[in-house]
This record gives sequence, structure tokens and C-alpha cells, in this order.
Amino acid sequence: MIPNPNVEGLFVARLKEIVGDQCAETIHQTMRGPKDQAYWVNPLVDGEIGFSGTPVVGAANCYVLPASQRSEITESRAAADGVVYPINPSSVVAVTSLAPEIGEEVLDLAAAPGGKTLLIAAAMNNSGRIAAVEPVKGRFHRMRANLKRCGVTNTEFYCADGRGVGRKVGQRFTRVMLDAPCSSEARIDWDREQTYQHWKARKIRETSRKQRSLIRSAFSALQPGGILVYCTCAYAPEENECVVDHLLRREPSADVLPVAIARDETLAGLTVWQGRALDPRLKRALRILPDRLWDGFFLCLLTRRNPSPS
Repeated sequence: MIPNPNVEGLFVARLKEIVGDQCAETIHQTMRGPKDQAYWVNPLVDGEIGFSGTPVVGAANCYVLPASQRSEITESRAAADGVVYPINPSSVVAVTSLAPEIGEEVLDLAAAPGGKTLLIAAAMNNSGRIAAVEPVKGRFHRMRANLKRCGVTNTEFYCADGRGVGRKVGQRFTRVMLDAPCSSEARIDWDREQTYQHWKARKIRETSRKQRSLIRSAFSALQPGGILVYCTCAYAPEENECVVDHLLRREPSADVLPVAIARDETLAGLTVWQGRALDPRLKRALRILPDRLWDGFFLCLLTRRNPSPS
């Protein structure tokens, strides 16, 4: 399939505005053809794996095989039984940044298909409680079956719109994961039209409005001193820094924490976009740059400051 030159040209021009010419060209070169396949070894299920990948530096319990061997993972008995879970390392480090602890109460606000929920449950050794929220019925039922197959027992499932959750639960959760629905720009493959046929500036604007409502809901559900991870697989600042900036302007108790990951190929968050100044704390956010394995990813770590003593 020959990519649409108008769409591709517009995308690359925007990407250069976001990350600079040289970095944009490097990213552009990764956006064709199959990528290497990573998988995570699930400690909640015993079983034989049957293949041996290379450890992924910077993503705990994660291994990789070449793209040519992808089906060895995705069609394996180990994957069917939940012994391994195909997942990108960028998603693994998002859960590492959330740092869930034994016995906590955690909210996964846009949880399907459930990969991050699984990693959270494993980090908590199936203790405490996870509330996994997904509004689309088909995705909800697949997620629930997926996590049952993978040995998750500490999760309650809610088929609900995440935008309304925060006002219902109050400041209940010690950790909140919001892997927000996005334009999925980092998953575009210019050899596969279906991956970019819906991409356009209007779609980015529509998506960002939903993301703003979701991040406000996520923050409303967060305890003082708690941790909120906001992440997307989009490059657009409208879906990333501008969404977090929207929250910071509305919530005086919100703060941005530094993100520390064991990967050098990252960029600091933007503090200016298209002439508009954003909150300077956004430089603590990170963009993970893609290669033949890692997906491009935006990752921001937020907290609710404890109220000052009166």
C-alpha cells in the first residue's frame, strides 16, 4: 500500500514542530514495517514458555524476539495460557513509574485491553484492590476474560465512562493509571493505511477534549500524596502537555513529579507549544522516542499535594 503523501507530509511537518527536524526524521524512519516483538513474563501464572528472548534493558521482566518471530509469541501456548503477555516496553515502564505497592487501592481509568492492569496486579501480588474501568462493552468483556486467564484476582471491573468516575468516588485511590484513549500516532505504519486513515488535526482536537475530562476525573479520584500516571501513544502536544497543563491550571494541589526510567532515548516535556506558554513543571514529563522495538510514548507523573496545615 502506497502511503498518502498528503497525510504523511502533514504528519511529518507537525512532528518536526514538536521534536525538531533531526529527531522527527529519525522517528519517521521507524514508522514502516513490522517491529520487533516484546513479551512480559507473568509471575501470576506457572507454565512453560517454550522460547527464549533477549532481556529488554529498562523494562523489568520483559523480553524481545525479532519481528520475524512474532508469531512464536502471539500464537504460542504460553500466551494463550497467560504465562507470557505480549506488550510494548513503553507500557511496562508506565507501570513501573506508577510504582503500585502491596495492599493499595488502585484505579485504572481506561483499562482495556488490560495489559497495564495485569502488570499492576502482579506488582501488588494480587493484594489490595484494582478498579478497572472501560466504557465499551465488547472491550470490557474481552478485558475481563483476558485478566482472568492471566491469573488476576484482585480486580473489580466496571463498564462505565471514566469521565464520571472521579466525582462518584472522591479522593479514594492511592494510585491512578490513565493510559488515555488517543490518536495512536506512535502506532502509525505508513505501509498500512488502516493505521493512519483517520488521522487528522480535527481528530486530535476532539480526542484532547475527552482526555481533559478524563484527567480531571482521574485527579479527583486521587488521594493526597497519591500518584497519577498520565500517558498516551501520541506525539501531539494537544493530547499530552496541553492536557496536563489544563489540569494544572484548574487544580492548585496538582504537581508534576520527575519521571526516571532506564532509557536514554527520551525528550523532556514541552513548556511552549505554538507560541503558547505551558506550565514550566511540564519539563519533568518525558517523551520516549521510538525505535524498532519501543513505541513512542508520552509519560507524565502527577501527585496531589497534601493540604497545608491550618
